[in-house]
Amino acid sequence: MARRNNSGTLGAIMLIAGGIIGAGSALLLAPQSGQRTRRQISRSSRRALSQAEEMVKEAADSVSEVIDDLGDKTSDIFERGGEVAESWRNHLLESLDQGQKNLEKQRKRLSELWS
Repeated sequence: MARRNNSGTLGAIMLIAGGIIGAGSALLLAPQSGQRTRRQISRSSRRALSQAEEMVKEAADSVSEVIDDLGDKTSDIFERGGEVAESWRNHLLESLDQGQKNLEKQRKRLSELWS
């Protein structure tokens, strides 16, 4: 998923860069007044800045989602691990209690046989 986001981001950056280069070339080679050319360059720059800001926002949102998902999964794994540990602890205590009861039974039998 991260690789796809990186290639998409790289593609978008390349597209914007190509657009800026193309627009700049067209403006420099077009026969028009300097004021009009400066206005077009200014508009193109604002558009490019807006697009770059949007890309940064989308990338930050994607990273935030990944971090949130990772935190949720980590919490789930931690909870499951606690449940499994508690289950095994209870099972072990029950087994020890049963073993102790069996040991007491055998001790009584032996003491009755030797008395």
